[in-house]
Amino acid sequence: MSETVIALHGVKKSYQDTPVLDIARLELASGIYWLQGENGAGKTTCMKVMAGLIPFKGEIILQGAVSSRQHPVRFRRLINYAEAEPLYPAFLTGRDLLELYLNTKGGDRENIRQISEQLGVHNFVNNPVSSYSSGMLKKLSLLLAFTGNPVLILLDEPLITIDTQALEVLYELIRSFRKKGVTFCITSHQPLDNKALTITGTLNVAGKNITLN
Repeated sequence: MSETVIALHGVKKSYQDTPVLDIARLELASGIYWLQGENGAGKTTCMKVMAGLIPFKGEIILQGAVSSRQHPVRFRRLINYAEAEPLYPAFLTGRDLLELYLNTKGGDRENIRQISEQLGVHNFVNNPVSSYSSGMLKKLSLLLAFTGNPVLILLDEPLITIDTQALEVLYELIRSFRKKGVTFCITSHQPLDNKALTITGTLNVAGKNITLN
């Protein structure tokens, strides 16, 4: 059996004393997971908790050794997250954000340059993000999600607001990074192409808990 990539132990999250997540235990082995749930079920909150981007109770362990509590900086370097509707400071350029990610997360700059060209980000990366359309913002967020040396990439609604060509590039990137051992967790209201991706399992968010099928 594959080793556990990420393990959630006693993870709880509330907003204004209203419980949103209550996960006693969840362990995911290496693979590609489709995170499903109704609107408002907590899918995005779950992803932000897994990425260590918002405070929560409990602990998350990566690769059996890196703790969200004990090693927060290392933990965040190993997980990348792309928002469904990304927002960035208007005065920054795409290049500014890309350099920030590369300088903090590391990784292969030449590889990122190639991905930038494949997604078409190189055409507008030097412009301020205030000038970006929703599709351009999405492409930038996807590019940033593949920087560094992640063990887990979380993609929140990656299929919306991108064109067919970019979608094909995205599927190829997921397959390529999967071959390197990277695990993916993807939310999508649209069906994932099972001919393009081999889904390891489905995660269902309901009643503040997550079940793996």
